[in-house]
Amino acid sequence: MAQRAVWLISHEPGAPLGGTVRFSRRYPTVEKRAKVFNGASYMPIPEDGPFMKALLFELRLLDDDKDFIESRDSCSHINKTSVYGLLIGGGELWPVVAFLKNNMIYACVPLVEQTLSPHPPLISISGISQGFELLFGIQDFLYLGQKHDTEINTKLNQLPDLLLQACPFGTLLDANLQNSLDSINFASVTHPQKQPAWKVGTYKGKPQVSISITEKVKSMQYDKQDIADTWQVVGAVTCKCDLEGIMPNVTISLSLPTNGSPLQDILVHPCVTSLDSAILTSSSIDAMDDSAFSGPYKFPFTPPLESFNLCYYTSQVPVPPILGFYQMKEEEIKVKITVNLKLHESVKNNFEFCEAHIPFYNRGPITHVESKVSFGQLEVFREKSLLIWIIGQKFPKSMEISLSGTVTFGAKSHEKQPFDEICIGGTAYLKDSTLCQFRSYWKYQERDFGKFPRD
Repeated sequence: MAQRAVWLISHEPGAPLGGTVRFSRRYPTVEKRAKVFNGASYMPIPEDGPFMKALLFELRLLDDDKDFIESRDSCSHINKTSVYGLLIGGGELWPVVAFLKNNMIYACVPLVEQTLSPHPPLISISGISQGFELLFGIQDFLYLGQKHDTEINTKLNQLPDLLLQACPFGTLLDANLQNSLDSINFASVTHPQKQPAWKVGTYKGKPQVSISITEKVKSMQYDKQDIADTWQVVGAVTCKCDLEGIMPNVTISLSLPTNGSPLQDILVHPCVTSLDSAILTSSSIDAMDDSAFSGPYKFPFTPPLESFNLCYYTSQVPVPPILGFYQMKEEEIKVKITVNLKLHESVKNNFEFCEAHIPFYNRGPITHVESKVSFGQLEVFREKSLLIWIIGQKFPKSMEISLSGTVTFGAKSHEKQPFDEICIGGTAYLKDSTLCQFRSYWKYQERDFGKFPRD
């Protein structure tokens, strides 16, 4: 449950190397353990330059990288986990946890306490969930509050000292780096009990536990018999515990709604003290995996003072919440579009907002739009070549709405227009976004559903 190395790389399109290593940290003691555990499959941590080049190539972020690479770009190589294998110096560095956010690439290499050939299942590598938690903690620390370059540079300079406390010898103690920063400046106080390194103070007041569950339903619908529609729920449970005592013990139990789909790919915060093995065995990565634990999902933990992500998970839903049909016909400088949307009967017809984005790539600016909408209103962003259909807070009683019209485009200017290598000619897509929110108390103080409601 340790990290061999951590990197922060700023992605700079147009730069000669494609990016700059802003921060890196290696853990030699963990590296010695990796050499013993991995045996003949051991791959040493490379220098920053080769690592950055290999990672940018794998993430397809190099400016001159336009060619199709079978080993990276084929349909059989679709990555659903943000865990990569990098080809460096004739060998493969695996597993590399990496993701891009705010033009910053966050990456680390977890310790695998076994041979790497063949690759063991990701669910068996506890360092991967720790790696995600560490990188998310660094991201939250860098972009908490103001996002000026000067402040971010200051926080980058503070990282070496903060990781000494938050992640000593590569082992994560507290993903909330603000706690470590406060600890450095915290006046010494005598406590009757030993204070853990990752908890810099104690709470005094009325006990309260707040839980927020955020779920996003990602759905791709093709309206073709030879291409199957896909959809999946991605969720996170966020907690804030205001409890007296140095080491309070909390157990949160999550239960599925009636006919709810089991949770899969569960990653937990390091403060979770124990977990039923059945919770960790259900995986969506292995198509042959038919394990299904339907709960209740119990998470015993000793909470930090600040808000934290207790766990992440994926799940499947029987049908997409919103069914859609999108057709586009091109006629010289015009395109005719038809959009039909239908809210599934199992979904509560009450949202904070619902809108559909219709982008047009590889064209000039929009000069004219003739449209007819059965419900809601249409907004035109001419320079961005974008239509936004604002549906509102609910569908009509029929649960079905439609939009049709003709969009005329001007000539392409020298200014940068929206570009996409795939959306050429009649190839296009529509993106629907819906947010539904309701509140209850204690068990779920707040539950947010992003894009689509789940139940």
